[in-house]
Amino acid sequence: MESLKEKLPMIIAVIIVLVLMVSAVYLLFIQKKDYYTRIDNTKIEQVSNTDDMKYQYTLTAYDEGGKTKEISFKTSRELTEGAYLKLEVMSIRGVVSWEEVQETELPDKVKTEINQ
Repeated sequence: MESLKEKLPMIIAVIIVLVLMVSAVYLLFIQKKDYYTRIDNTKIEQVSNTDDMKYQYTLTAYDEGGKTKEISFKTSRELTEGAYLKLEVMSIRGVVSWEEVQETELPDKVKTEINQ
């Protein structure tokens, strides 16, 4: 029977692999943050004629605390000028979804920043 000292390196290696797998799942699929922006069609760029996602926007977006971040995302069509969007952003994957929202749905700090 193997002693604990001989098994210890294998146990540590298994724990490290499990921690890395859980971290990867968290970063790729779980960690999300919402940002809010307003569409400015002067910031649109056509990136493809053949791909489904033909346009790319690069806009200033705000988190719930009012902090800014430049965010790029692709769309299949030109969006409505002045529309407010809620962007779901993951740290590694970028924008994973977006939806149009009304100004009344924006957090107070976002309303202050976005309408300046």
